[in-house]
Amino acid sequence: MIERLLNMIGLARRAGKVSTGAFVCEKMIKSRRARLVILAHDASENTKKTVTDSCKFYNIRVIEISDMESLGHITGGGDRAVVSVNDNNFAKAISDIYISSETEKG
Repeated sequence: MIERLLNMIGLARRAGKVSTGAFVCEKMIKSRRARLVILAHDASENTKKTVTDSCKFYNIRVIEISDMESLGHITGGGDRAVVSVNDNNFAKAISDIYISSETEKG
């Protein structure tokens, strides 16, 4: 299931609908362009708190998946702790895959 999530994020990146890195994603959140924010499990606690608090304030969904290396690989860069999806359709598709994987876990 994680592969489907990563593949969808990669597809969104190729379509130009993804921003990466904590600083850039924070700007996307504050400008209300981010539709979904993805955090790596191994992101620092400070990064997680900052991003989560901003998303809560701006009412943007946050999901936590994978690790920084995998997110970086799928988005075409080095390690990435934060990825924002800036398109409603891709955000919904990724959220749907995430929700279905969570319900399968039980």
